[in-house]
Amino acid sequence: MDIHSHSEPNRVRVTHVSLDLVLDFEAREARGTAELSLERLDPNAPLVLDARGLLVENVMGSGGGPRDFALGEEDEQLGSALTIALEPLDRSVLIGYRTSARSDAMQWLAPEQTADGEGPFLFTQGQSIFTRTWIPLQDTPGVRVTYDAAVHAPEGLTAVMSAEPLEREDDGAFRFRMEQPVPPYLIALACGRIEFRAISSRCGVWAEPSVVAGARDELSDTEAMIASAEALFGPYRWERYDLIILPPAFPFGGMENPRLTFATPTILAGDKSLVALVAHELAHSWSGNLVTNATWSDFWLNEGFTVYLEGRIMERVFGKERAEMEQVLALHGLEKEMAELEPRDQVLHGDLAGRHPDGGFSVVPYQKGALLLRRLEQVFGREAFDRFLTRYFDEHAFQSITTADFEAYLRSELLERSPALAAQVDVRRWIHEPGLPEDAPRPSSSLLAKVDTELARWRAGAAPEELETRGWVTQQWQHFLQGLPETLTAEQMAALDRSFHFTASKNSEVLTDWLTLAIRHGYSAADARLEEFLLDVGRRKFLKPLYTELAKTEDGLRRARAIYERARPRYHAVATGTLDKILKWEA
Repeated sequence: MDIHSHSEPNRVRVTHVSLDLVLDFEAREARGTAELSLERLDPNAPLVLDARGLLVENVMGSGGGPRDFALGEEDEQLGSALTIALEPLDRSVLIGYRTSARSDAMQWLAPEQTADGEGPFLFTQGQSIFTRTWIPLQDTPGVRVTYDAAVHAPEGLTAVMSAEPLEREDDGAFRFRMEQPVPPYLIALACGRIEFRAISSRCGVWAEPSVVAGARDELSDTEAMIASAEALFGPYRWERYDLIILPPAFPFGGMENPRLTFATPTILAGDKSLVALVAHELAHSWSGNLVTNATWSDFWLNEGFTVYLEGRIMERVFGKERAEMEQVLALHGLEKEMAELEPRDQVLHGDLAGRHPDGGFSVVPYQKGALLLRRLEQVFGREAFDRFLTRYFDEHAFQSITTADFEAYLRSELLERSPALAAQVDVRRWIHEPGLPEDAPRPSSSLLAKVDTELARWRAGAAPEELETRGWVTQQWQHFLQGLPETLTAEQMAALDRSFHFTASKNSEVLTDWLTLAIRHGYSAADARLEEFLLDVGRRKFLKPLYTELAKTEDGLRRARAIYERARPRYHAVATGTLDKILKWEA
């Protein structure tokens, strides 16, 4: 059972969802029906679903006639149990409903919040437990469903989903079908003025007209990434891999919705330096989408595996030096964040009792999980570990598993086959205890070592314009900024800015590091850019450190709250759920 779901799939399980929805941008609601096909394991049990922010109007049973239903007491984090009485002949139910302003998965954007400003936009974000706010279903990753949908959108707007698009019929609805079973958080919808550009016969990019050509060029290596991933980890099982570049309000870097990755425009740096995100979301096609964490306490099975696979894809497509830089920066970020986390949040198999799944969000499941897999690769050798991974994906395809399931499989398929090697890695310590084990891999990078040389020259008195920075890529600039001393003065910041134009940077990764320093060291010349950035960008990865830094002083907190009051309506619930706590905000 999943502690973050009211559902009882061990008694009655949903197997298929069929949606028929009208998107009303003026009312900011979706309304229509969800037909749920059922597997009745206990013929006397009711159907129990998850719902939050939904207005349920009626329920019909396939056996004929209306069915009694009740919404239980609402839990602030989990929403309500929607309990539906079933008749003996019911093999499905048809639920008539509409969404509301409390349907946090749905982000309705006004035209001015889009890149082109030509029309409204909608996107959904289901992870972790937000799908229940726009579809009544069993919202747990332990239940996988197939689905189809008919989406009625205003004229001039295009709807896309994380599913196969079908031919439009006379009613003009956009139709979709997903034949592979997926966890509910991967059901995703977007709608706006968007166009498509092909990258290869099986991948391409959707975006607003002013963005789509540049996005296609930036993401032109996507087909090479797919081919590399297949060579490493087995066949791609989702037919197509497309991406959609969403407006800036999207709260994540990317979301791995099958067949259609949702991505932030902040990855479009103009030099392909941030496309590791594509490798990450693509890797989820194996770890996360194909083999899924059964509960959110097992989240590291999705993300730790994916970060590991991402590194392997990046190494194969862009070379070992690029992959090593990414790993060094990731380890630095992990150690910095772990120093501020309480012990329970440093554990891979997380303790989320009494908390929203996003309440335990950190880099730990991502980077500590990946380090465990790199350690296993070190000990058993890449060739043997690759064979293990391929078998793991094949034998658990389209299944949701727990950490205990993985540990049992690891023991039988790898550890017990080579006991002498297995003795070199304490898997239990890695998964169930806080901190980083002493045998954690420590990557190094010759390209970042060159940055360290220039940092040393700068500390010794060299002027910024004298530093050898020609040809540096994003990761090197990040390492440079993260290596600047805590004693940095506003005058030194100004000198660096004159030489390297950090405040004017269009690269969100570099800009976030720079603006964090500007807040910390009182560099007021960046104030206007900071406010502009916080009002423009909705990606939680960038918002969290900036608001956190502002909130460290009384003046900064006042300033942060003033900006947040204006920006908050533009952010997704995923972001505001984190930022409200940082700023002690009462909605």
